[in-house]
Amino acid sequence: MPLAPTLRNIFYLGIKELRSLMRDRMMLFLILYAFSFAIYAAATAMPETLNRAPIAIVDEDRSILSARIIHGFYAPLFASPKLITTAEMDARMDAGMDTFALDIPPNFERDLLAGRQPSIQLNVDATRMTQAFTGSAYVQAIVSQEIATFLFRRHIADSAPVELVLRARFNPGLSKSWFGAVMEVINNVTMLSIILAGAALIREREHGTIEHLLVMPVTPLEIMVSKVWATGAVVLLATACSLVIVVERILQVPIAGSLTLFLAAAALSLFATTSMGIFLGILGRSMPQFGLLLILVILPLEMLSGGMTPRESMPAIVRTLMEAAPTTHFVALAQAVLYRNAGFKVVWPQLLALLLIGVTLFTGSLLLFRRRLRALS
Repeated sequence: MPLAPTLRNIFYLGIKELRSLMRDRMMLFLILYAFSFAIYAAATAMPETLNRAPIAIVDEDRSILSARIIHGFYAPLFASPKLITTAEMDARMDAGMDTFALDIPPNFERDLLAGRQPSIQLNVDATRMTQAFTGSAYVQAIVSQEIATFLFRRHIADSAPVELVLRARFNPGLSKSWFGAVMEVINNVTMLSIILAGAALIREREHGTIEHLLVMPVTPLEIMVSKVWATGAVVLLATACSLVIVVERILQVPIAGSLTLFLAAAALSLFATTSMGIFLGILGRSMPQFGLLLILVILPLEMLSGGMTPRESMPAIVRTLMEAAPTTHFVALAQAVLYRNAGFKVVWPQLLALLLIGVTLFTGSLLLFRRRLRALS
């Protein structure tokens, strides 16, 4: 097979795919939404994340310790504390103005220094269930830390024989939005590549253009490769723009590693996932059938790849089965590169695994595609 005509056919067939995609407004909206607002929402509205929770404080002690406790609440976990009176506390909570109301009693510092065990009252608006559950633990931890620091500096509390010093690597502030933003990008790379590749094939069948391809001097290999490179190019470009604009600039999430290395790995992952999308598009005879197949495939790929739950926490048989999934290796590689600044020497096993899985999926899809084309001709 002459190489030049083959490359020319692959190029022009890919351009045809891009033009067809540009006319599909819903697909364009899906791509724009998935790599912009969806990532922002996943990073800032994670259910377990506490972000600028409103808190009011009644300071009846007016002491150095109470001032330390007040200044212990700051963004991004809490909004600036509002200093209120006891009479205002219930009314503000009834109006939904505060999620937390902390009441520091009179003589709190004096009782603490005298060896007594004074109590602090924390009122919580439990209708805001997620913030109430998570925020109560944060409030208790902040108050306890400020009290311990205050007592330690006055040599009242006995120091432990061993002091545990915590240093958080790669995410010093333990911000869950950092994790949520990057993982949403990774998940959307997988989801969009499968959807776009499969939908492109079904669109050919529904519009009747697949019959036009059968009478053209093109091979199934050229048709497959054109769909893979066109879909992969769109998703890869959207991924790069999303990481630079949404993740780094808007969400202020630092990217530790090489963006070039990550995009190269994303290209290998797209080779595998677009081949999987074409395979599902061949199996599904219509868009509704394709949608049902997507549910069966995408959910396990995202939930069992190690992005939501560490793979070490999964049963051994699940870990073994997911070794054959491209998302497992892509998630491990992406976390190593983007979080820990890993280089090629660290992630080459994942790159090799993505290449082998991609070749396997592409070959299987090509064989099935040839069989379907022979059945149509």
